[in-house]
Amino acid sequence: MAANAGGGVKDGEAEEVRSRRPDNTAFKQQRLPAWQPILTAGTVLPAFFIIAVIFIPLGIGLLITSNNILEHEVDYTDSNDCAHCAEVRTYWNNSFQSCSCSIAFNLTEHFKGPVYMYYGLSNFYQNHRRYVKSRDDNQLYGVKASLLNPSSECAPYEKNGTIPIAPCGAIANSMFNDTLTLYMANATDNVPVPMIKTGIAWWTDKNVKFQNPEPKNNLTSAFAGTTKPLYWNKSVYELDELDSNNNGFMNEDFIVWMRTAALPTFRKLYRRVNMTDNGLPAGSYLLKVDYNFPVKSFGGRKRMILSTTSWMGGKNPFLGIAYITVGTICFVLGIVLFIIHQKYSKRPNDSTDPNTN
Repeated sequence: MAANAGGGVKDGEAEEVRSRRPDNTAFKQQRLPAWQPILTAGTVLPAFFIIAVIFIPLGIGLLITSNNILEHEVDYTDSNDCAHCAEVRTYWNNSFQSCSCSIAFNLTEHFKGPVYMYYGLSNFYQNHRRYVKSRDDNQLYGVKASLLNPSSECAPYEKNGTIPIAPCGAIANSMFNDTLTLYMANATDNVPVPMIKTGIAWWTDKNVKFQNPEPKNNLTSAFAGTTKPLYWNKSVYELDELDSNNNGFMNEDFIVWMRTAALPTFRKLYRRVNMTDNGLPAGSYLLKVDYNFPVKSFGGRKRMILSTTSWMGGKNPFLGIAYITVGTICFVLGIVLFIIHQKYSKRPNDSTDPNTN
């Protein structure tokens, strides 16, 4: 095509330039109506005081509720005769040596039911990226193909030689395997405290994420052709031989462990105390431990926690403190801004003309 007069662009080039322009719409030309808040003393100050009035009482209520929850913690890592077990179970490669110990303690208050037993670990990083990925969800859901051919994400805990591991992966391989038994200590005898080992896992985990492979009524046959994780002393279908509904991948201790913790110091629900609403009376108790889980090699600590609960769950003062802190900050800022506003804002009868009499 011929060029335009005066050396302008060609018609084709001009058309191409026009074709690259955004459509002449309110959205593409940024002509949509907009709203922008104007921050004034009349809007900011009430907002600060309203937040303070809501947050401070709420935080006080949460803090009081948390403080009313009773807890008793026993660190048994190397206490009393457990110190010998800590030396015996220093590393994973000697974790099958038998060792038991016991620790006596007192409850000074009556723990009214329901009461829960937790185990706690410190300096154990379940949130490590490689550790979190080291599992096969298809295998845990009972898919036969994944059972016999685990995912490569489980490496190096994928196979023992040529035999597939079930369950595979680093999370399952390092499962907490101490056995904690609680006794009421009397002058003549120690009475076992009845515990319930079910109802401790999340419903979604128990009913959605974990399933045993077929045939579910014969787990020995279902897991044929597989072997136990390297650091386990029993197979997955032997975790609870007394309750078939709590065995294999459906074992709730296993399910609780497989839900990884976000922080290196954490606790996980271990048992529910079966004392109806009476809870645990004040008195002397004895904790007996089958010491299997080694922590000394990485500087970890182990503890047993007895705790009551409330409508907000377990003991956690952080939420109440956070609400009180935010509410207090807003209240102080509101006071400061109010003083500044009163001191430096112009009055309606102030004159802008210095020559006005």
